[in-house]
Amino acid sequence: MYEVKALLKVLEILATLYPEPTTMLNHNNPFELLVATILSAQCTDERVNLITAELFPAFPTPEDLAKAGFEEVASKIKSAGLWKTKAANLIKTAQILVSEHDSIVPQTREELEALPGVGRKTANVVMSNAFKIPAIAVDTHVFRVANRIGLANATNTYQTELQLMDKIPKELWNDAHHWLILHGRALCRARNPLCEKCPLQNYCNHYQADQAII
Repeated sequence: MYEVKALLKVLEILATLYPEPTTMLNHNNPFELLVATILSAQCTDERVNLITAELFPAFPTPEDLAKAGFEEVASKIKSAGLWKTKAANLIKTAQILVSEHDSIVPQTREELEALPGVGRKTANVVMSNAFKIPAIAVDTHVFRVANRIGLANATNTYQTELQLMDKIPKELWNDAHHWLILHGRALCRARNPLCEKCPLQNYCNHYQADQAII
């Protein structure tokens, strides 16, 4: 069990390291964030931002995207992984937004997850970033960092999310998952993590275990 004092210290250090925690996906409104997050599956944020720089001006509203042809959308997102599935999902999602939600992105998990291409992580990203609803979106970075440090001891992203929600104060959920993402990109990398440069050494189960072996 990760001690409360250690947990709060970890969060304090992460907050100092990453004082402006926010999504890297470029967007101006909840609809754009929803589209960008759907595109982000198996695709880097940098690549998504390149795609949406062309996609958003072409289809600025749910109505525009709902009326688009498959090839129109597909041609603009082909550099994304799973582009055929994503193109179909984006069009269908836009159609549902228009027909069932007055072209407004819903704010509840149930309504978001009912949209094509939207799973739990995507719903959490939209809720957290677009509407400031407390949520923890667990991507590969969050999963890796949380389980390495010892904030979680889980075998999948859903378990990790639940354990983080149980440990981290709710008012910090939105920032905390960004802190973990940013730390995973900067230091706690999947391959060759920069443990010697990491200020979380004293609180990291992975680092302490490695040191015990040496």
